[in-house]
Formats: sequence, structure tokens, C-alpha cells
Amino acid sequence: MAERSRDARLSAAFVKVADTLIDDYDVVDLLDTLAQECVILVDSDAGGLLIADTEGTLQLVASTNEAAEFVEVIQLDAGEGPCMEAFQTGAGVTIPDMSVEDRWPAFRAAATGQGFQSMHAFPMRLRGQTIGAMGLFSGATGELSESDVAVAQALADVATIGILQERSLRDSTLVADQLQRALDSRVIIEQAKGVIAAQTGVDMHTAFTILRDYARHHQLKLSTVAEEVAERALTLPATARARAK
Repeated sequence: MAERSRDARLSAAFVKVADTLIDDYDVVDLLDTLAQECVILVDSDAGGLLIADTEGTLQLVASTNEAAEFVEVIQLDAGEGPCMEAFQTGAGVTIPDMSVEDRWPAFRAAATGQGFQSMHAFPMRLRGQTIGAMGLFSGATGELSESDVAVAQALADVATIGILQERSLRDSTLVADQLQRALDSRVIIEQAKGVIAAQTGVDMHTAFTILRDYARHHQLKLSTVAEEVAERALTLPATARARAK
């Protein structure tokens, strides 16, 4: 990515993330935007985001494709992996070469099975509080540059600040409830993706794109549109840019 275009893209990414931080923003949409923008900015191939539920257990809430989603789910099932370590320690974790990584065999097998050869996990943190972790995956070996690490962590920090904004910081129960709603929304979104895929014949990734773009075009919350689709109250056309009826 040329330096000039990278700077422009970085500025646009921060604006896009900041634009989601309205009074009644959708946490799932915010985290999906974070993952998508980070993958592009640091030239990764995929990304996934995990956040903690009300009991402090990590759950998958966003992914850029099915391969990243599969690897993150395997990591959660195994109960260990780089994102879980980043969440527990509040520090980034780098795997420059999956073939020589021996700390998390189940995670490594899942990642290499999906074609990933390296990854970096970033904590989603603010001061002493860590609410989740983001994983960025690549099909090539090698570490991210210092500037790429700084960019991805900065975007993750901005998103975290958005979630733990001042009104929520004063009430830990409100924070927990907000994150739990995001996890609940994820379930509805998965159901809606399945409905769209069945109705249109597209794959699950394209189904999510249709869902997300419809919500953004109509200035609706992603979870609201997903619920209507899941309940068969709304049928979306098989296009990534669904327009007004």
C-alpha cells in the first residue's frame, strides 16, 4: 500500500469507526467495521473479534470471512490460543510462522488448515480493563511491521473507548449489559445470514454483506434488520447494495 494512499485510508478508517459512535450505535456493526478496516490497513487476509460476556468468557462477535470465524471458534472450543492470551494479559501476541508454533496445537491445526501461516492478536483494552481481543490472519509467514501493529492497536483502542464511553464507565453493569446485547445480536445475525443464504443461494459471507449494506443504506441498526429477516418480516434482494423498496 503506497504511503500516501495508506495515510488516506488510515484517516478514513478512524473516521468510519468514529462515525459509528453515535448515541444509539450498534456494537456489532462497530466491531465488524473495526475488523474489516484493520485487515485492509495492515494487508492481512482475514480477521476475527472476540469479546467477553457477562461472566468474562470470550465469545465470537465479528469476523471478515468464514475461515477466520472457523479458526476463532476452534480457539474458543480449545480454551486456549493467541486471542485468549491477549485478552488475559492485555498484551499483543505474534505468531510469525504457524509451522513452528507449539503452544496451541488445536489452534495451529485449525489456522493452517484454513491456509493461514501467521497471525497477530490485539487486546481490546482501556486503562486496566480488557473487554476482548482481535485476531488478524495472513496466508504468508512473517511479522507485522511496528507501524502496522501500532495502527491496528490504535483502531482497537478507539473502538474500545467507544464501547466503554464515559456514561458506561460509571456503571459496570451497563457495560456488561451492552456487551451481552452485542453477543445476543450475533446469534440473530447468524440466523439472518442463514435465511438470506437459503433465499438467494449466496454464501454466508455474501449474505452478511447484503445484510450489513442494507442496514447502512437505510440507516438502521444491523441487529434490527437481522431480527426482521430472521423472523421473515423482511426479505432482502440478492445484491450487496440493497436499495429502498
